Amino acid sequence: MTPDLLAALEKARAAKQPIVLATQLPGGEQCLLPDPGAPAAVNEAARAVLESDVSGTHKIDGVDWFMHAYNPPLRLVIVGAVHIAQALVQFSTSCGYATTVVDPRRSFASDERFPNVTISTEWPDEAMEAFKPDSRTAVVTLTHDPKLDDPALDRALKSGAFYIGALGSRRTHAARLKRLSDLGHTEEAMSRIRGPVGLNIEAVTAPEIAASIISEIIAVRRGAPLPPKSAPKTTPP
Repeated sequence: MTPDLLAALEKARAAKQPIVLATQLPGGEQCLLPDPGAPAAVNEAARAVLESDVSGTHKIDGVDWFMHAYNPPLRLVIVGAVHIAQALVQFSTSCGYATTVVDPRRSFASDERFPNVTISTEWPDEAMEAFKPDSRTAVVTLTHDPKLDDPALDRALKSGAFYIGALGSRRTHAARLKRLSDLGHTEEAMSRIRGPVGLNIEAVTAPEIAASIISEIIAVRRGAPLPPKSAPKTTPP
């Protein structure tokens, strides 16, 4: 790899930009993708590699290319150090998500309750500003407390997070949407929120609800077809 190419790769990774290092075989010619100057088929293969997170050799127009995906880490922000969060962090970490639990209530957000988990006891708006959710980030709010959930959702909607979910009943979600609307968010923007959070598997216990949430996160990330969640009215009954 040339020094210029290495510097460009390191710059992209520092900026958390998804990038592919493509090596033509057997010649060894290398380039970074996607690149507007590269053939469309090569760029399309690079995008597929980034989407799948699987590096490998691809034959494009009779030429073999080894494509190494350099994706930013998958991240999950959980707002609310509640029982569901304790189960959810186990699922998320095993699925490869660097998980952070955010809750200013130190009696909830403790190392005893969340061993080996990154914890932030800042207020959610401050934590989210520092976290800077991107296209590889999922955000889930679990507290039922507008003082904690709403600031996190407000920041998440202003970010590129690929998944935003909020725990609560349809009535709770309708009231939440009204408050977010008052903050200036449009219905189109708020439609990004999966609420009530999780796939409808009739979950009851905290681990079951956590399983429904991580399943929905995976489905959204992988582009699986999901039944639309009927949007509640923004004015609660």
